[in-house]
Amino acid sequence: MKLSFRTEEWALERPFKISRSTITCAKPFVVELSHNGFTGRGESEIHESDDAVIAAAVTELEALRPAIEHAGFNRADLQNMLANTPLRNALDCALWDLEAKQSNTPVWKLAGLSAPKAVTTVYTISVDDPEIMAEQASGVAHMPMLKLKLKGQGDLERVAAVRKAAPKPRLIIDANEAWTIEELQEFGPELHKMGVELIEQPLPQGADEALRGFKSPVPLCADESCHDTRDIAAVKEKYQFANIKLDKTGGLTEAIALMKLAQENGMGLMVGCMVGTSLAMAPAMLVAANAKFVDLDGPLLLKDDRPGGLTFNDGIISPLTQDVWG
Repeated sequence: MKLSFRTEEWALERPFKISRSTITCAKPFVVELSHNGFTGRGESEIHESDDAVIAAAVTELEALRPAIEHAGFNRADLQNMLANTPLRNALDCALWDLEAKQSNTPVWKLAGLSAPKAVTTVYTISVDDPEIMAEQASGVAHMPMLKLKLKGQGDLERVAAVRKAAPKPRLIIDANEAWTIEELQEFGPELHKMGVELIEQPLPQGADEALRGFKSPVPLCADESCHDTRDIAAVKEKYQFANIKLDKTGGLTEAIALMKLAQENGMGLMVGCMVGTSLAMAPAMLVAANAKFVDLDGPLLLKDDRPGGLTFNDGIISPLTQDVWG
């Protein structure tokens, strides 16, 4: 096995703002694993393009090189070697891709899943002043579903402005841990009236015990509070949905396990992403087939996508092809 990796830079169409940060350029981390003339690829977002975190990942990966390049290295070895980090995600997806190419079998068959199908993704509006968010929303008012990034004070005005500018799309919102329980209690009924269908991670991960026993008029989705299968026991008592992101699960292998466990525990599914290219979205498409809410619009936020990337048509992602991955 031969390991190679690199950090790429992809410019965004416009600055992307959430409650805790703003980015203007995506810096996906790409891993390639080659063996006997075949090469598997995986992409992850190490941590919102933080250069220091990327540098630490490079150091960690170099230290793991001897083990990775050892004959017979596989996904089971990887799960035991690394925690559920974005770095493991890139490696795990590269291993899946490599096996698919070596066996001439698509990943969905290797994983025992149903064939991928077209899914509807949200289009994300980053947080800003109400009038700016409304302007952005009016430009994508033809999309079937919008996701609004929020941050606390003034959020009802933001949602109302977007709803007025784009009355037809379905709406979900993401507070990225920025609210208090009091704000959730205040905002919830009004958001329900405006047709909001889902609220992602309203409270900080460490403060969401306040959700236990709370009856929200809008279903709640665990994002930062749900990384992998170990979190389901806690989040199922506080949230109705779990957001599966491969950078949180540490790869497709754990994402599939999380999907199955969440379903067994009666939770609805959302599939999410970081800002990245179609190489990062393609593995998540295998889980998206089972999700009520899909947020795989990362490539739509970029000025350009990877050649041969997924096809997006007014919010509809075409069934997965093997041109990019899998």
